[in-house]
Amino acid sequence: MDEIEMARIGGGTIVLTDARRGARWSVDLEPFEIGVFAVTEEQMADLLGIAAAEPRRPATQASWLRAIRFCNAASEWEGLDPAYGFDGEEVTWHVDSDGYRLPTEAEWEFACRAGSTAAQYGPLAEVAWSNLDGVTAAQEVGGKLPNLNGLFDTLGNVWEWCFDLLDPDGDGSRVFRGGGFADDAWSVRASTRRGAAPRTTHADVGFRLARGGFDADGAAQVWSAAAER
Repeated sequence: MDEIEMARIGGGTIVLTDARRGARWSVDLEPFEIGVFAVTEEQMADLLGIAAAEPRRPATQASWLRAIRFCNAASEWEGLDPAYGFDGEEVTWHVDSDGYRLPTEAEWEFACRAGSTAAQYGPLAEVAWSNLDGVTAAQEVGGKLPNLNGLFDTLGNVWEWCFDLLDPDGDGSRVFRGGGFADDAWSVRASTRRGAAPRTTHADVGFRLARGGFDADGAAQVWSAAAER
């Protein structure tokens, strides 16, 4: 399989905002790793046998559940302990696992911002595929400038699934972040939160991997097993 390039992100603090609920909360993060690029069609083809029409483009039309299964497949490929357990469509995160997983949204935003407090970490035309470019599909990964963490396309090109629920009191929708190729500057921002049901697929939603295990106390990087239940 094509190598999964990961970047090491040091610990720190991030403030998250949910404008729809009027909520704002601070998260202290331990160090973790996150993918330099979104998972590509080629990588999905290698591990899950899904045809790759455009090998270097992000793997879109992948539901949250399929992204979770890819994480476990990538872990098994590299001899790591899988991060997730399944009971039908019920997913359990083994937070002490060293295997691949989806980032929490706190990890995602912290890695995306790379120290920036602005809506975007650079001029939108230079760092993100958006409606400014007039493209009609996701573009190959790495075509714009990276952020200061060396991550490509965290803004624009495709939205990216995170592990978290969009609303702990909601309908089970999962968060995706970052904006897509057809979105404008209001959506292609580090703080924008959207989400969908875990079985749904979208032409502008993909995902990138994370790694990092934590004490198995039911909470990790602000995600909470108790809140999930």
